[in-house]
Amino acid sequence: MNKSTERLYNGIIKENPTFVLTLGMCPTLAVTTSAINGLGMGLSTMVVLALSNLMIAALRNFIPNRVRIPAFIVIVASFVTMTQLLLQGFVPSLYKSLGIYIPLIVVNCIILGRAESYASKNPMIPSLFDGIGMGLGFTMALTMIGLVREILGSGKAFGFQILPDSYVPISIFIMAPGAFFVLAALTAIQNKIKIEGEKKGKDMSRIQSGCNSDCAACGETGCGHRFYDENAKPGPVGKVNAEETKAAKAEVKAEAAKAEVKAEAKEEVKAEAKEEVKEAVKAEEGKEENK
Repeated sequence: MNKSTERLYNGIIKENPTFVLTLGMCPTLAVTTSAINGLGMGLSTMVVLALSNLMIAALRNFIPNRVRIPAFIVIVASFVTMTQLLLQGFVPSLYKSLGIYIPLIVVNCIILGRAESYASKNPMIPSLFDGIGMGLGFTMALTMIGLVREILGSGKAFGFQILPDSYVPISIFIMAPGAFFVLAALTAIQNKIKIEGEKKGKDMSRIQSGCNSDCAACGETGCGHRFYDENAKPGPVGKVNAEETKAAKAEVKAEAAKAEVKAEAKEEVKAEAKEEVKEAVKAEEGKEENK
């Protein structure tokens, strides 16, 4: 699996923003009254996420560390404004349906989280595909939730009637509580898949965490594991691969073992010195008694 494909898979499956990381809950619960709203919100977020990741990765070596968050917000806000104007001009019905949640993409924790944890530390192309993968995962989740809510709440899918006229809509699903019910049900299905996989002996640790939990042997691209130099400026010195990580930890253990041996040697020297002092004192006492 190459780097770009890995980033797509990571965003859609392994670290899905909604079902795995449970990020971006505000638009997830608010705009998914229909599948088309979920799809529109997801695609809008994906465009902003991909373009902002690309721009931040391109400027990562020029943005001062102290002002990186304000710089990220300015970049994201620029792309959100562009997206908002395009929706208003070409898809006014969708723009009206999404309303205030389009400008609120600026403060979506998914976008700022990927900018901080990945785009600001990686090259442009992987960052672009990371944004596309996360955006597709977010779009998939919102569309699924919106589709379930729309079918159960009105008998329609993407605005088309699919259930017979005799069907009595469950109106609560197109209301606010319906979002919680559907999200909880889909998350429960995911947990069920995880439990069944564990019963069959499969390693399901990456589901819900996005991490194999073994940092010493971690070779995951974009993993947050870093080594820090106490004498260097604050911040990560750089990402190291699994072999370098193991070698560094082995070196630390060796240094600790040497320090322990030195401490034991010092204790032995001290003990020998004490014995010599005791023997010297006894010898002096013996001389005094003979006199």
